[in-house]
Amino acid sequence: MPIRSLPTLVINQIAAGEVIERPASVAKELVENALDAGATHIDLTLEEGGARLIRISDDGIGIPADELKLAVSPHATSKITASDELEAIGTLGFRGEALASIASISRLRITSRPRNPDGSLEEAAAVLEVEGDQSTGPTPASGKPGTVIEVRDLFFNTPARRKFMRSPAGEFGHINDTLARIAIVNPDCGFTLAHNGRTVRDLPRNQSRRERCIDLLGKDLEEGLLEFDHHDDPQRGSAHAWGLAGLPSLARATSKFQHVCVNGRPIRDRRLMHAVKEAYRGLMPPDKFPMVVLFIDLDPSHVDVNVHPQKAEVRFRHPSHVHGLVLTALRQRLLGADLTPSATFRPPVPAIGSTEPAPVATQAAPIRSTDEFVDYFKAMDPKQKGFVYQEVKEQLKQELAEEVAEEDDALEQQLLSRQAAAQGQTDPRLPSADSLSILQVHNSYVVTQDEQGLVIIDQHALHERIMFEELRQRILEDKAALESQRLLMPEVIDADASRQARLDDLRPLLVRLGIEADPIGPNTVAVHAFPSLLFSRNVKVGPFMTELLDKAEAGAFDRLELGGGSDAQLPEEAALHEVLDMMSCKAAIKAGDKMSEEELAALLAKRDQIERSSNCPHGRPTTLRLTLKDLERQFGRS
Repeated sequence: MPIRSLPTLVINQIAAGEVIERPASVAKELVENALDAGATHIDLTLEEGGARLIRISDDGIGIPADELKLAVSPHATSKITASDELEAIGTLGFRGEALASIASISRLRITSRPRNPDGSLEEAAAVLEVEGDQSTGPTPASGKPGTVIEVRDLFFNTPARRKFMRSPAGEFGHINDTLARIAIVNPDCGFTLAHNGRTVRDLPRNQSRRERCIDLLGKDLEEGLLEFDHHDDPQRGSAHAWGLAGLPSLARATSKFQHVCVNGRPIRDRRLMHAVKEAYRGLMPPDKFPMVVLFIDLDPSHVDVNVHPQKAEVRFRHPSHVHGLVLTALRQRLLGADLTPSATFRPPVPAIGSTEPAPVATQAAPIRSTDEFVDYFKAMDPKQKGFVYQEVKEQLKQELAEEVAEEDDALEQQLLSRQAAAQGQTDPRLPSADSLSILQVHNSYVVTQDEQGLVIIDQHALHERIMFEELRQRILEDKAALESQRLLMPEVIDADASRQARLDDLRPLLVRLGIEADPIGPNTVAVHAFPSLLFSRNVKVGPFMTELLDKAEAGAFDRLELGGGSDAQLPEEAALHEVLDMMSCKAAIKAGDKMSEEELAALLAKRDQIERSSNCPHGRPTTLRLTLKDLERQFGRS
């Protein structure tokens, strides 16, 4: 086929294929245009998830009537005028393709009444209608100040794209999430979202950053969000990081609740996500994602936003600098907070015949009565009623009766103890007050108290964190190798050529850990020396080295590329983390190990001396706290 120029409509539809993925893409582009136009309130109205209608109404500066046709032509924009301005973009939109692309795959209508340079309003609005490559107008019309853009029948002339759209509910979910990401970084602007005639969001204007974040994340999470405000070293630039860091207990299964903004632009950046993950490392399981809102402000010339068609990614001139900024800001805030989670209970069951209501629980409580169950059952989806109602009802009655009997026994025991104390006697079934200061339960948990209430400690998890921090201190900060003990007979383990190559990569690390290992055949490795610490804790050489090579082969010690040149490295602490995790876990006190009073006291003393004692290196909690308020609630004192 001969080379020929493509028609304008086809060019715009090709551009739309890159920019307009789904209705959420249209909403994103139009809302960002409204923000660039100085809007202080934006109304977003949808029908059928945006497939039938997307209407964006704003109170911005508007578009003059004589510029409406130019606005829907390709590569037309008011955001930039010269190529050198691309080096320091200060607006959300700048490509000049959004309206042209949207118009080529929908029925578009623009109504705008602009403001004049002196602040006065035009006498009338103007309307432009576009369908594919055909346009009508602009013609005079009535309209309020600002711009209203209606996008109807998206992908009507590209049926192949329409087939890939999700259900209206699914597409609305994407738009809702998109608007939340934009609204959370623009608290000065008010937003309203309506779907099929129902208002879903109504965010007021002129909120503080914190107020907007709480409105979108949920007021019930406010106490679990730690505010941080960190300014970088002025000699390195004017970078600034502000945000909210969720407690580890608020971690989620996906990264949906991680909001990152750079110079007012919501983005996704793997380097910044890595910094967030590193800041929370050891505070939560590795398959969880912390809840974080992060605002980064820096010189626009240090950020390239012209690297992604949808402007969802950016490129930093100094990526390791920004990575370090985020890591330091989050880590300092987390280290300064009490991360010990509070244990929660179901509300106690009132005595039979009592008219006093049960205390309110701190969290949503499970169903506690047959009346509650009836209401719950009626509200269920009929497809989920795959069990017999009467059987569950009778089971609830039986469980409630058993729990009341147990609480009656506990109350009786408490009264007997008080009577014995009043008579100057001691119940032999109860431990003495002195023995309650530190108590080991089932050789696995340590119970003590602090000024806030009762503290329950997992002895293995806490000792694992203590050993990890001591090892990290010695290897990373003191720059000292661990003591090593040579084996009388080398321990031989299986290792193919791939694992032997990994062993060579790990050799500098192994030397610092006191491990000496070398290949002695095509499929075997001999271990000649092993850390004395692991020997003293009866850690087996073969299984430990096999697990170490397994992790290396799985890429646990691979470097993360943070940029070019000197930036292409992973912090040494992260590189050692997996190995130190293994060592501390293998060497720590196990559940079921009996500890002496001196060992218990030493364990608690070290708990107050180390960082991040609330969680083990794998992220599991080491400690639970029952506050005095929780205890009073459970015993009916509040």
